[in-house]
Amino acid sequence: MNPHPDQTRKRVKYLAYAGLVPFVGLAVLLWIIDAELHPFVALAMAGYGASVVSFLGGIHWGIGFRNVARMHNAPLLNFGWGVAPSLMAWIAVTMPAFAGLPLLAVILGICYAVDRKTYVEAGLQEWLPMRLHLTVVSALSCLMGAAAT
Repeated sequence: MNPHPDQTRKRVKYLAYAGLVPFVGLAVLLWIIDAELHPFVALAMAGYGASVVSFLGGIHWGIGFRNVARMHNAPLLNFGWGVAPSLMAWIAVTMPAFAGLPLLAVILGICYAVDRKTYVEAGLQEWLPMRLHLTVVSALSCLMGAAAT
């Protein structure tokens, strides 16, 4: 038996907000640990941020494939943008934390800006308030983490 759509939305939101725990936790950790551990924790934060950014890009592939299935056509933006966040995040991970974490914060903001357009076109605008909350907290965590390094 499938859960009621409202229950599914509730579970999705729970999972999404739980995804902020590593961002906030690692940012706090960077402020309280000894400086010699900063490179390891900052790399963990950058790696997690890159994973999230890649996931956000992947959503656009899903939207593109859904469009293809429904209309036999999809904007190339869905597929082109789908890989762009991963490539940008990869660059951020190769940088020192003081530069890479702020870049991840910017990328998270860009992803949200693109999603504001794409989600509406895909009929997913109900998720935009949650996306904004997630973006603000994750981007601020990256900035706070960078400030601690």
